[in-house]
Amino acid sequence: MSVSNPTLITFVIYIAAMVLIGFMAYRSTNNLSDYILGGRSLGSVVTALSAGASDMSGWLLMGLPGAIYMSGLSESWIAIGLIIGAYLNWLFVAGRLRVQTEHNGDALTLPDYFSSRFEDKSGLLRIISAVVILVFFTIYCASGIVAGARLFESTFGMSYETALWAGAAATIAYTFVGGFLAVSWTDTVQATLMIFALILTPVIVLIATGGVDTTFAAIELKDAANFDMLKGTTFIGIISLMGWGLGYFGQPHILARFMAADSVKSIAKARRISMTWMILCLVGTCAVGFFGIAYFSAHPDLAGPVTENHERVFIELAKILFNPWIAGVLLSAILAAVMSTLSCQLLVCSSALTEDFYKTFLRKGASQVELVWVGRAMVLLVAVVAILIASNPENRVLGLVSYAWAGFGAAFGPVVLISVLWKGMTRNGALAGILVGAITVVVWKHFSIWGLYEIIPGFLFGALAIYFVSKAGSPSTAMVSRFEAADEAFKAGH
Repeated sequence: MSVSNPTLITFVIYIAAMVLIGFMAYRSTNNLSDYILGGRSLGSVVTALSAGASDMSGWLLMGLPGAIYMSGLSESWIAIGLIIGAYLNWLFVAGRLRVQTEHNGDALTLPDYFSSRFEDKSGLLRIISAVVILVFFTIYCASGIVAGARLFESTFGMSYETALWAGAAATIAYTFVGGFLAVSWTDTVQATLMIFALILTPVIVLIATGGVDTTFAAIELKDAANFDMLKGTTFIGIISLMGWGLGYFGQPHILARFMAADSVKSIAKARRISMTWMILCLVGTCAVGFFGIAYFSAHPDLAGPVTENHERVFIELAKILFNPWIAGVLLSAILAAVMSTLSCQLLVCSSALTEDFYKTFLRKGASQVELVWVGRAMVLLVAVVAILIASNPENRVLGLVSYAWAGFGAAFGPVVLISVLWKGMTRNGALAGILVGAITVVVWKHFSIWGLYEIIPGFLFGALAIYFVSKAGSPSTAMVSRFEAADEAFKAGH
C-alpha cells in the first residue's frame, strides 16, 4: 500500500473532512439537548438526508448489489418493501412524533418519550426500552465496524486488526466531539456522496457494456430468468422481503431525525426530499448489480474477485471503470454508508445511557455540561464494547444483526405508531406491546416458523397486545389532554 495511492489519499481527505465537521458542531453543542437532538434545529434538507443516510448502511453498496448480481431482479422485492415502509413512516409518524415528544416533557429519546407519554412513574417502561436499544444497537455497531474493517482490509491490504481501528476511529472521533449535529451534518455530506456514486456507476457500466440493448441482451443470454421478478420466490418469501418495510416504524436512529426537526412544517418537504433520494439510491444500487451481470459476462477474466465474493461487485466495477481518483471517491461512498449508520447507532446508545440511566437514576441534578461529557464518555464505552465484539469477524453474534432490524421494528414499531395515532393507548398497553413484539421475534426466529420473516408476526402480535391490554384499562385525563393538544398542534402545523 503506497502513500501515493489515490484511493488512500481520497479516503484520508474524506475522513479529515468528517472530523472537521465534528469540531464545527462542537461549537454549537452547549447542553444535552444539543448533544442528543441538536437542539431540535434541523431544517428539512438535513432532516431528510440524515434520515436516509442513517438508514442505509454498507448493505446498500455491497449486500444488495451482490444479491441482484447473483439472482437477478427477484432480489429487488426488499427494495420495494423498504420504499413503501419508509414513505408510510414519514406520512404517519414523522410529524406527529415531532410534536408529541415536545408536548410530553420535551422528550429527547424514545424511552424518555414512552415514559412521559404514558406517565410511567415506576421507570419500568424506560428501563425495558433502553435495554432493548442497548442490546440491539451494540450488535449493530459491531456489524458496522466489521463492514468498515472489511473495506479497509480489501482496499489497502491492511491486517484485519489494523483495519478494525482505522475504520472505527474517524466515526468515533466526530460523534464524540460534535454529537447529534456532527452526525446529522456528516450524514448530509455522506448521503450526497452515496447518491452520486449510485447514479454515476450504473450509467458508466451501461456505456461500457454497449448501451441498453446490448446490456439487456447479455443479461438475457446469461440467464433469461434474471428478468423474472418471481424467479425462485414463494408467496411467503415475497411477503417476508416486503415485510422489511415494517421495521421503519421502530428504528430509534431514524425516529431521532423526526424528533430533531426544527418544526412540523419542515416534515412534508423533508419527506419529498428523503423519498426521492431513497428511490434513486435503491434503483441505482439494483442497476449496479444487474448491469454488472452483463459486464462480467463480457469480461470473465476480470470476474475473479466478484466470483469469490459477489458483494464486491460495486467495488470491482469502481476500480475497473474509473480513474483511480474517481474510484477513490466512489469507494468513499461505501465508507460513508458505514460511517453514517454507525455514528447514529453510537449516539442513540449514548443517549439511552446518559438520559435514561445516568440522569434519571444516578444524577438527577447533574449540570448540562456534566451530561454532555457523560454522553461523550458513553460513546467511547459503547464503541469499545462494539470493537471487542467485532474483533473476531467470525463471531456468531454478528448473525444476530439479521433480526436486530426485526427486533426494533416489532418491539418499538407498533408502540410508536399507535402512540401517535390513538389517544386511548395506556402504559400497560405500551409495556405489553414492547415485550410481546420482542419475544415473538426471538421465538419465531428460533423456530423458523413457515419461513416467514419474524418482523411480521412480531409487529402484528405487538399491535394486538397494545390494543387489547389498553382496552382493559383507560388513560388518565392528563394523558388524553396532552395527546389532543399535540394532535391539534400537528394539524395546525401540518
